Amino acid sequence: MHSRRNFLGTAALAASALMLPLAGHAPAFAAAPRKRLLPLALNPGDTVGLVSPSAATDEPLDLQLAREAMEALGLKVKVAPHLAARRGHLAGTDAERAGDLNAMFADDEVKGIVCARGGSGAARLLPLLDYAAIRRHPKILLGYSDITALHNALLSQAGLVSFHGPIGIGSWNAFNADQFRRVFFEREQMEYRNSADKGDELVQRRNRTVTITGGKAQGELVGGNLSVLVALAGSPYLPDFRGKILFLEDVSEAPYRIDRMLSTLRLMGALDQVAGVIFGECTDCDPGNGYGSLTLPEIFDDYFKPLKVPVYRGAMIGHIRQQFIVPVGGRVEMDADAGTFRMLEPVFQR
Repeated sequence: MHSRRNFLGTAALAASALMLPLAGHAPAFAAAPRKRLLPLALNPGDTVGLVSPSAATDEPLDLQLAREAMEALGLKVKVAPHLAARRGHLAGTDAERAGDLNAMFADDEVKGIVCARGGSGAARLLPLLDYAAIRRHPKILLGYSDITALHNALLSQAGLVSFHGPIGIGSWNAFNADQFRRVFFEREQMEYRNSADKGDELVQRRNRTVTITGGKAQGELVGGNLSVLVALAGSPYLPDFRGKILFLEDVSEAPYRIDRMLSTLRLMGALDQVAGVIFGECTDCDPGNGYGSLTLPEIFDDYFKPLKVPVYRGAMIGHIRQQFIVPVGGRVEMDADAGTFRMLEPVFQR
């Protein structure tokens, strides 16, 4: 979960070089827009599937805690056959992990799917997923970080709205549990506003938002982990960026790498398409040794200010203890001056 370097490399950047449209045109190889498909709602007492589509988990207790957390939320749990499997750094072979995910979507007993963890490896599954079957059985998928690959594939290939938020083995603190209940059980049309707890500070320091370019914008959310998103360059699993609200986060990436990844998004035409940008947290994204570095604020200004669309940073999205649960593909309105965004429509089937 804490490293994305295997996803980039020279191959991904070389692939992105094939995608150089004229400014204002959709990126080459981006999937054709599909009719948006909402998942079925989730209720207390329903069964959720616990899957591991990315990295292996080396501590069995973590998987037990993930199951207990779902049960504490009032759900029944069905464990994927290869949840605890291992093949190198992966939670089983590609066929095993994709098979688990396809089976959970096809299983009528399972009403939602929770990813146990991220790490790396989810992108290997994208050609193996049965998108036609997923469209016939639309259901919630929850996870973040490496699960960004799945979110964007489900949206681009099936039109399915999924959810960027806590993983099974992560922290299910009071904030995250409250997000889960409000989004999934109460089906609240959420307003995402950072917590205003100052702690013992005279002024609030944690969870501050910073406006880069003010204003409001509406559109469907696309994005997720920046490194994983950029690694989809040149593939049909890249989302359509036209008129979308792009949300991003990352972890353990030096500023020069964030600069390179944003450069890739700009070169492939994606940044020119968006209606607004929400950058969450870039956790442990500190400069390394050497000749110095641009700062993240400087990098954000370089890439986002020329877009002349609303942009803010600091949303509670990313590799942090308290996380928003946000609908990938859901229609929202963002307010960059207030540092908030809100759902405009229901994100579940009625």
